[in-house]
Amino acid sequence: MRVIEVPEPGGPERLRTGERPDPEPGPGEVLVRVAAAGVNRADLLQREGRYPPPPGAPGWPGLEVSGVVAGHGPGADAAAWPLGARVAALLPGGGYATLAVVPAALLLPVPDGVDLVDAAGLPEAVCTAWSNLVDAGRLRAGETVLVQGGSGGVGSVAVQLAAALGADVVATAGGPERAARCRELGARVVVDHRSEDVAAAVRAATGGRGADVVLDVLGAGGLATNLAALATGGRLVVIGTQRGSRGELDLGLLMARRASVIGTTLRARPLDEKARIVADVRAGAWPMLADGRLRPVVHARLPLDRAGDAHRLLDSGDVFGKLLLVP
Repeated sequence: MRVIEVPEPGGPERLRTGERPDPEPGPGEVLVRVAAAGVNRADLLQREGRYPPPPGAPGWPGLEVSGVVAGHGPGADAAAWPLGARVAALLPGGGYATLAVVPAALLLPVPDGVDLVDAAGLPEAVCTAWSNLVDAGRLRAGETVLVQGGSGGVGSVAVQLAAALGADVVATAGGPERAARCRELGARVVVDHRSEDVAAAVRAATGGRGADVVLDVLGAGGLATNLAALATGGRLVVIGTQRGSRGELDLGLLMARRASVIGTTLRARPLDEKARIVADVRAGAWPMLADGRLRPVVHARLPLDRAGDAHRLLDSGDVFGKLLLVP
């Protein structure tokens, strides 16, 4: 099979097309012939040597794919996942390839009406958004959520998901065009972080109350703004560190707001935890694909061999939604 390898850490030019033996699915695993792989910021960190794959995962990047079932390992449920079935999958790594081996518990069916290639942009984003908004953030209908980076791969899904759950969605985006697209996805208010004070805009949009949940990809660089934007009893859920991983936090304000700060990752969780998240997503979020409340947001499709170009494009900040690599 063809894979995109990282022989040594560095820039996008380090990505190389290589050949590996076709993988054999093990117990409880399914072989997927890849239709597309989603590109995530975690892939850029892995390429730079700052986010190694967990033990047992393939050494090449790729946290999500779509494709068709091409084989079964011992004990895999062939009746639930027959040969040729259209699937999307959450992976610990190894998606930048023409074939991928996936634990059956991390598979999701691609509904009729959803393009198989575009479905590659869903598993990581939906599982991340669901587990952090619903599980960690305890978001409820009628509450206000601030999605930092509403135009990103996770953010564009989080906006749709929160709106479908009945939340009042405020999002940030850079520039009027990206703001308008976030509104189309379901955000009531979009704050242009390039020209507006985000915390002040959130408080103005909520009558001074603030956001019950903040979903944050900024990390250290967003701490002060996010805390200022939180309502009393609010939950700040940090899922990224685009602006640094170490920062100062005003504990007095945190205590006064009776707020909480929660940090999560998805990739390194044990299989049983990820399987539970996938099952919850299938039950709670996946029906939204069928009725149109949730859809993949794809910026561009690039050939698999142009993975370096995809990384450069994602790093540019110009991407709205997801980039996909197509074998």
